[in-house]
Order: sequence, then C-alpha cells, then structure tokens
Amino acid sequence: MKEHLKIYDEKMTKTVGALKEEMSTIRVGRANPAVLNKITADYYGVPTPIPQMAAISVAEARILVIQPWDRSSLKAIEKAILMSDIGINPQNDGMSIKIVFPPLTEERRKEICKKVQKNGEDSKVAIRSIRRDAMDTFKVQKKNSEITEDDLKIYEKDIQELTDKYCKDIDKIVSDKEKEVMEV
Repeated sequence: MKEHLKIYDEKMTKTVGALKEEMSTIRVGRANPAVLNKITADYYGVPTPIPQMAAISVAEARILVIQPWDRSSLKAIEKAILMSDIGINPQNDGMSIKIVFPPLTEERRKEICKKVQKNGEDSKVAIRSIRRDAMDTFKVQKKNSEITEDDLKIYEKDIQELTDKYCKDIDKIVSDKEKEVMEV
C-alpha cells in the first residue's frame, strides 16, 4: 500500500465493513440472528442489545429461539422485538421466545432490494467523499510545494483506482444481497 493512500484506504475499508454489517441485519425470510443485533431491550433500566441478554439459536430454517439468561427479562425482550422494525410477532412460552420468519412476498422482496440498493448507493457516496477529501489534501500539498505536479497526477490516479476498487466491492455486496433476497 502506497503511504499517501494508507489513511484513505482504511476509511474506505471501514465504509465497506459498515455496509456488510448493515446488510447482515436485513431480513430475507430465513432465520438470521444478526437481525436482533440492533434491537435493545430494557434490562434493569439499561438499554441492552438482545444478543448480550440471551442465547440466540436457529431452530429451523425460519425459526429463531431466544433464551434469556435471566428469565425476568423475557417480557422486555418480547416488547423490544414488537417495537422494532423487523415486523414479526414473537411467541413467548414463558421459557423462551420464538420468532417465526414468514416467507417473503414478492412485493416485500422488491422493497428489501430497494433498501439494499439505497444502502449500497449511500456507501458509494461515502467512498466518493473520502476520495474528494484525499484530492483536496493532495492539492493543498501541491500548493504548499510539498509534492510536485507529477506527484499530484500520480496521487490522483492512485486514489481514483482505490475508489473504483471499493465501489466495485460495494456493487458485489449489493448484488449478492439482492440475489439472496430474491432466491429465498
């Protein structure tokens, strides 16, 4: 990795990582414990992510089972799931909570694909913003005579190649998620 690109490469890597994390929380009709990562329940007055309060397992292809370590938190977890945007009613049997993921309708699949595409586009905007910051920095360095005109051209070409690489990665992530959503 070229030294002048290192900081921008790290920022772009974080942007792609954030997109991957976001994609893992999108529900696609199969049971995926990651959909609960962003949901917090009240645990003795502290908003706590559900995965920190309970064991989460996939019982069948479309059923998640949540077993809290403290049974008194069952109601709070159930309420948090009901209040969330995943759109599924949990089933509380007094010992654990079951979440049954219904098969997705064609309309819902298209909505999810639009959300996936929007997340991908937002990530590309962030990547391009990082590129713009890099270009601005390089131009200031040129103005201050820290780098030459030739260096500036090379740096601009390098940052554009890096930007193209990460945008291609984002396109692949989005494409893979869309396939996953439409195949289920």
